[in-house]
Amino acid sequence: MTLEAIRARIATAEGPAGPATTLLAVSKTQSASAVRALAACGQRQFGENYVQEALAKQRELADLGLEWHLIGPLQSNKCREVAQHFDWLESLDRVKLVALLDAARPPARPPLNVLIQVNIDDEASKSGCMPEQVAELAGLVAQAPRLVLRGLMAIPAPAADHARRAAAFRRMRALFDALRARHPGIDTLSMGMSDDFELAITCGATEVRVGSALFGPRG
Repeated sequence: MTLEAIRARIATAEGPAGPATTLLAVSKTQSASAVRALAACGQRQFGENYVQEALAKQRELADLGLEWHLIGPLQSNKCREVAQHFDWLESLDRVKLVALLDAARPPARPPLNVLIQVNIDDEASKSGCMPEQVAELAGLVAQAPRLVLRGLMAIPAPAADHARRAAAFRRMRALFDALRARHPGIDTLSMGMSDDFELAITCGATEVRVGSALFGPRG
C-alpha cells in the first residue's frame, strides 16, 4: 500500500475535526534503500526494533536527516548508543534505564524524547511496565535534564475481536489522560499497527506504527 493511501486512511479515521496523527514507519528488517524510497515520498519518521540494525541504516542514510525512533526492547548495555544516536525512545519500561540514558545523552543534542511502554494486557511475553508503575517512571524522566517525557506506548494483545482491542486502547487513553493531568506537556500516545491503526486512532492514539502495510512483507 502506498504512503498516500495510508495517510488517507489515517485522515478518514481522524475525521474532519480530529487531531493530526503522526505516522511512524516501522522499518525493522527493511533495507536502507527501502527507507530511502519511502523518505523520497515525504516520510520522515522511522521506527526500528534493533539498535545495531538501526545504526547501520542511520549511517547509510545520514544525508536525509531522518527522525529515528527505537520501538523495540532496550537492554541497559545499549543505552549509550540509543542516547547518542536516536531522537526518540518509545520503549522505556524500567527505572534503571533513566539515569543511564540521561547521562549518555550528548549535551549538543536536544533532550531525548521518551515514551513509557505499558504492558496494558499483562502479557508475559511482552515488554513494558505495569500501569501502576507509570507514575514513578514518568516522574523520574521528567526530572532528568537530558530527557523529555512525551507520553506512552503500548502493544495490546492480539485479538480477532475488535471490541477487545478497543477496550485495551481505551484503557491506554485513560492512562494517558491521567498522566497528562500530572504532566501537562505530554502529547504522544503511540498505539496501533498495520492491522488496527484506524481503530487505535478512533480510541485516541496520536501516533500509529505502521510497517508491513507500507513496506510489504518484512525482508
